[in-house]
Amino acid sequence: MTGQSIRMKFSWIHTVIIGATVGLAGCETADDALWPSLSGAAPSAPRAQAPAPVRKPLRINIPEPKAAGMPTARVAPVASAIAAGPALESFKTTGTFVGKKVGQMHTDLRKLQTAVAALNQRMGVISSENAAASQNYHVLVADMNGRLQVGTTPGNPVIVKKWNEAQQRLEAIAESLNRMDTLSNDSAGEAGLAAWLLDSVRATFALSGAVDEDHRQLRLLEDEANRTIVLIDRLLNELSEDISRQSTYVGNERRNMTTMSLAVKNGELYGTSLVNRAFAQSQALASTAAQSTGPRAGDRALVIIRFDRPNVNYQQSLYNAVSRALERKPTASFDILAVSPQRGSAAQVALSGTQAKRDAEGVLRALADMGLPPNRVKLSSSASPDSESNEVHIFVR
Repeated sequence: MTGQSIRMKFSWIHTVIIGATVGLAGCETADDALWPSLSGAAPSAPRAQAPAPVRKPLRINIPEPKAAGMPTARVAPVASAIAAGPALESFKTTGTFVGKKVGQMHTDLRKLQTAVAALNQRMGVISSENAAASQNYHVLVADMNGRLQVGTTPGNPVIVKKWNEAQQRLEAIAESLNRMDTLSNDSAGEAGLAAWLLDSVRATFALSGAVDEDHRQLRLLEDEANRTIVLIDRLLNELSEDISRQSTYVGNERRNMTTMSLAVKNGELYGTSLVNRAFAQSQALASTAAQSTGPRAGDRALVIIRFDRPNVNYQQSLYNAVSRALERKPTASFDILAVSPQRGSAAQVALSGTQAKRDAEGVLRALADMGLPPNRVKLSSSASPDSESNEVHIFVR
């Protein structure tokens, strides 16, 4: 082997060694765990790095969009309130005479709560149907207004058909008023049953021969009966407001439909009924008068209703007094003041005030059922040291 060939061989070996060294360095940089340290120290496992803290994602509650075209109806909260309240414990017989009466009242209260839930369900159905009918009615009215606004042929059969459909929708809303009246009467009947049941529970406390368990269950029945009465009163108040509002709404829209029938006949838009404008103006004036004034010291009440005994029959006298006041002053408004006696402990005063407000709400419902618009009535309350029982004072403005 010549010197040149030996030099070439050593040069090739030198090149291979350099390439291997570079490759080993690259591998060590890539993964120190696979190769020993170049410093001659013993190989060691890689340091365990602390895991990065996991950040919890923020939760954003996005409400689901409502389906287009679905009406939103206001439903009375009676059934939901019954479900949300404490469940009435199952009756456990004690074998005493009082225990048997407690068992019977427990059954009656369960039936009453079931009936109240059914009333609330009927109210929800009526409200949903009214919302759907009103929505469809206004869609048809808007379509007719759009066509009449740009002008069309007199007696256009397409618009006449839509007018007939809108009239049917409006009559469906008017028909629901009868169902609301029936529901209000049924609710009033259940209210009377609830009041009788509450009186029976309180009278049972005075019977002799009861054990502690009987009185514990009686207290539970009394609380549930009170809560049921509050729910029925709330349903009656909402029914009274809905009936008054729906009656005004149907009357206004009937006049608007009459005006629109003339517009359809002539093929051009006139607008809303002129009667509605005068009616709205008188309502605004009455509402302003009712809100600007209130009962003052020394004012003489038109009617004073004393609730010193159960089932006070005041409706006929109230109707006669209010009728005479409206004959003298057709634009009169009325203030209803609930007066409670300021006697006894703080708890007794609070209970009397609550009962007085409930009595005043009953008077307000009675006036609404007699046809008096709610915007002409203002409700307030006060306590008086001179009153011996709950009273409701009615003032004329």
